[in-house]
Amino acid sequence: MADKPASAWVSLWRRLVRSPLALTGLGMIVLLAVLALAAPLLSPHDPTTVDALRRLKGPSIEHPLGTDHLGRDLLSRLLHGSRWSLGTVTVAAALILSIGVTVGAVAGYYGGFIDDFLMRLVDVLLAFPGLLLALAIAGTLGPGIENVMIGLVSVWWASYARIVRGMVLALRERPFVEAARSLGISEASIIFRHILPNVVPPMVVLATLEMGELILALAALNFLGLGAQPPTPEWGAMINDARPFLLSAPQLMLYPGLAISLVVIGFNLLGDGLRDVLDPHLSTPRR
Repeated sequence: MADKPASAWVSLWRRLVRSPLALTGLGMIVLLAVLALAAPLLSPHDPTTVDALRRLKGPSIEHPLGTDHLGRDLLSRLLHGSRWSLGTVTVAAALILSIGVTVGAVAGYYGGFIDDFLMRLVDVLLAFPGLLLALAIAGTLGPGIENVMIGLVSVWWASYARIVRGMVLALRERPFVEAARSLGISEASIIFRHILPNVVPPMVVLATLEMGELILALAALNFLGLGAQPPTPEWGAMINDARPFLLSAPQLMLYPGLAISLVVIGFNLLGDGLRDVLDPHLSTPRR
């Protein structure tokens, strides 16, 4: 019995290894995560130190990627910016997944008034464009990375809740759930031990696939000035700072834009690979 979980993980890993694109995506995400965690050690300079005598300098030994319009080291700002961008989107994704799965499971399992109330709330949130609603919430709360996170989480969980509700509606009538009820197992135990284990894996795959979209939304809100405030290095804010120098110093916008693109591509590749691994009968993309 003790070997079964281990063999299941080995089987899962072997299927993942057979997907080169998934391994590529995983490698990209792991590499970027390591760079983000090691940013204080890898950064050659303080990312917020201003040096007016070295503004808009090209690559050199002292500044491998050059400097920005305030003389700050670009490599240091990119590395520290990864901590803000990846850290914020990871926390936001975890909150979105937790809220969406919980609300969807409660609505689908209990039904009745609870289901009607929660799904009407979901309908209201889904009636508006997600990014615009997040922009309105973050703008109302005021500038700050925490408020941007609140805006994104407040909007993004609704689609997860609707999907989970549909899955739970189908699962709650399955024989293993009926058997659990007949044995007198509590409803909370049925939800957490019998229903959620069948719901969480596909939701994790969906969250991985949507991480790219979430990162773009986060960068967009920071680009508009609603998130990280100067001199905090953040990729979206760095692109906004580089706008006046698009023609004279395009690298200021190129580097953070490339970093965002790599993260989005990495999560998309990883999400596709995880979906194929968890659903081995799938031969064509769903999206």
